[in-house]
Amino acid sequence: MNQKMFVTGGTGFVGANLIRLLLQEGYQVKALVRPGNPLNNLKDLDIETVQGNLNDPDLSKKMRDCQGLFHVAAHYSLWQKDRDQLYQSNVLGTRQILLSAKKAGIERCIYTSSVAAIGLDKTGKPVDESFQSPVEDLIGEYKKSKYWAEQEAIKAAKSGQEVVIVNPSTPIGPWDIKPTPTGDIILRFLRRQMPAYVETGLNLIDVRDVAKGHLLAWEKGKSGDRYILGHQNLSLKEILEMLSQITGLPAPKNTVPLWLPLAVAWCDEKLLAPLGKTPSVPLDGVRMSAHPMYYDASKAVRELGLPQSSIQQALQDAVDWFIQNHYVKNMDL
Repeated sequence: MNQKMFVTGGTGFVGANLIRLLLQEGYQVKALVRPGNPLNNLKDLDIETVQGNLNDPDLSKKMRDCQGLFHVAAHYSLWQKDRDQLYQSNVLGTRQILLSAKKAGIERCIYTSSVAAIGLDKTGKPVDESFQSPVEDLIGEYKKSKYWAEQEAIKAAKSGQEVVIVNPSTPIGPWDIKPTPTGDIILRFLRRQMPAYVETGLNLIDVRDVAKGHLLAWEKGKSGDRYILGHQNLSLKEILEMLSQITGLPAPKNTVPLWLPLAVAWCDEKLLAPLGKTPSVPLDGVRMSAHPMYYDASKAVRELGLPQSSIQQALQDAVDWFIQNHYVKNMDL
């Protein structure tokens, strides 16, 4: 197979797993890397890297020898002060790279959105691709930026460009280098830094299934459609109990009333951050946990053949990867 794919966000969690899958399936890969970005997740991979940013005016020249675009890159932040950067990277960056792909003659684009752009049912009922929260109801500037970025992808598809949208839920597994907020939950559990938990819920999926969902969207997805890449809806309590079974460490038994982390986050972000203190808890992150974030991925399973691998195994692999890469010290599991 001689097709070459242009991938953004390859140094991140989903992108690193996607690039490994593309190579495994016989594709060539050219990865866009921001200047100064660490390349740990791409070490020893047989790929071509080019330096640049999403908003570079000459990006189309760097894409001309590629047949497909996987636009995975996004700026992730729950801090309210990052509103402008979120808009520049996620919304304008998506607009620019899709324009560049069009100029370069890219055959098809896969845009990595997020379930964050869809929103949620406040009753806790799982929602599918037909659901959409009003943008003003989306909590935080990150979710709003992903909504507006998705509108750019929809607009491009309506103009005749081949653009398929995928909306990952909460991926877990290896190569979570940053780590993600869910990876941080796993790490805090391993480090015994979670004496209690908030009553909330997430839709988990193995990150390698997310990568496969991207490739299936390239092969089978309908332009202009969106596909939730998710699997199992679990309460945070159930996730922590799974981690306890995997590690032998005790799961926290006590819940924390939502007002307590809300009060801490509000003080951190509104009072202490302006004085120069680095906030420890994002206010929008706590507000998001007020309702379970449950989703229905049956469309992607039915139309794309999205795999539904074991969440227990994905958690096990995440734990193993964090330990092997020295995120946790003095572990004897």
